[in-house]
Amino acid sequence: MFSRREFLMAAVATSAIGGLGMPGQWARAAARQELSQSDLLDMDAYGNVTLVHITDLHAQLMPVFFREPSINLGVGDAYGKPPHVTGKDFLDLYNIQPGSAQAYALTSEDYVNLAKSYGKMGGMDRIATVVNSIRSSRADNMLLLDGGDTWQGSYTSNMTHGADMVEVMNALKPDAMTGHWEFTYGVDRVTEIVDELPFPFLGSNIYDAEWNEPAFEGYKIFERGGVKVGVIGQAFPYTPIANPRWMFPNWSFGIREEDIARNIEAARADGAELIVLLSHNGFDVDRALAKRVDGIDVILCGHTHDALPEPLLVNKTLLVATGSHGKFVSRLDLDVQKGDVKGFKYRLVPIFSDVIEQDAEMTALVEKVRAPYSEELARELGTTDSLLYRRGNFNGTFDDLICQALIEERDADIALSPGFRWGTSVLPGEAITVEDLHNACAMTYPSAYRSEMTGKTIHDILEDVADNLFNADPYYQQGGDMVRVGGMGYTIDPTKTIGNRITDMTLLESGEKINPESTYVVAGWASVSEDVEGPAIWDVVEDHLQKNPVVALEPNRSVKVISS
Repeated sequence: MFSRREFLMAAVATSAIGGLGMPGQWARAAARQELSQSDLLDMDAYGNVTLVHITDLHAQLMPVFFREPSINLGVGDAYGKPPHVTGKDFLDLYNIQPGSAQAYALTSEDYVNLAKSYGKMGGMDRIATVVNSIRSSRADNMLLLDGGDTWQGSYTSNMTHGADMVEVMNALKPDAMTGHWEFTYGVDRVTEIVDELPFPFLGSNIYDAEWNEPAFEGYKIFERGGVKVGVIGQAFPYTPIANPRWMFPNWSFGIREEDIARNIEAARADGAELIVLLSHNGFDVDRALAKRVDGIDVILCGHTHDALPEPLLVNKTLLVATGSHGKFVSRLDLDVQKGDVKGFKYRLVPIFSDVIEQDAEMTALVEKVRAPYSEELARELGTTDSLLYRRGNFNGTFDDLICQALIEERDADIALSPGFRWGTSVLPGEAITVEDLHNACAMTYPSAYRSEMTGKTIHDILEDVADNLFNADPYYQQGGDMVRVGGMGYTIDPTKTIGNRITDMTLLESGEKINPESTYVVAGWASVSEDVEGPAIWDVVEDHLQKNPVVALEPNRSVKVISS
């Protein structure tokens, strides 16, 4: 286990840190479950620049339950380091009291009981209250930056092609954003929205492949607190691999660290004294990038949905991880003098929806954009006796439900559900609504396929996804979780190389080993191929729930994790 000191800035910056993991009024109040809005928001101003970061909202306008992972394995240089620390180890690392509000917000420990005590988190009207409070106190010192995955992930975003989130975010008034799932609305829709945004959409690593020139603005200079701040946008590098290339055929992506270096140099030439990378790379990619590219002062991390109560210092670069689904807002105050960061203070603000007041104007706007769909959103499809959640390296219970539906409704031997990290949770005893279901599967390519695959093909698919997750070189990681499986089990050794991680593939019903040469009927969804036929995944699950209205899931032990 690594000590906390390894993850803190030394000298003056250490003395300036404030956050969830620290003792003080907030922690004492949290332990007593006597939170107030001032406990969450009050922070003595520090320095001359304030960065406020939100990311990976996944179109969640309302407060939600979202269970953090119990398993988040790191490999290579990231082994055992944040964010690959969970549960009790996470609590110990950051000196967080079990059962406290911090423990609930940041871990999966005793999740159901704590969720009943502390309630839902997030909600755009609560986020607006936090942002406006910081903006009021810091005025022209503040930059609000959106890390992307903002327009996708809900019923209403699907129905409006992202218009609901665009309208709401415009009202929040970010200074810039970057993207990933935004691109799955297709090039025409993305271009239409970006052309009308009142703030820049930054993507230094996206090229128009036909003209071999940047497709989006790479960086923007802002002046805050008398300091020129260069913000470089970094969209998800593997968008054409993780998502359908046919939706944006003329855009190419990549990490392109040489372009980042050029943009740093150009921003410095334009007078930038502080360089911020607004990133959707994923945390481990950003950690590696900070070691390889000089001159970045702060990386605002996105994509992998990690929430850390303290920035992580890599060389001279601060990495900030703000979580997902509207659960947190990050505030980073910096003292910038003559192009150098002399110190900082940090607060990861948890958005407890029962504690933080609603911003009236944002509440009204959210109600307006949801109103045409309110009846359908609330329609009940069934109830659950089990906690439904997705996030974690291996099977989650919401995907267990989806896999059951695929097998039964599509008459399949095996089901595959993609390892997306977005999707909210449903507590035991609660109704499963249309909104809950679509929070787990709302997307623009939802067709549920049914096809025949050999055992070798299934093995190759699992090996490929495992390499995307567990490659020791973070530049080859795509940041999702392992594909979820139904009807079969397997053993995985994440420490091995591609082709050697997956063994003991077994059909659960019969106990038979999967034969590489035999053929099996496989059902799945979210294929990146263009001509996929089949019903939308939400229709498949709804049909299943009509026949099985009470969800009661047995613990899933189909995946065995070993280490060589």
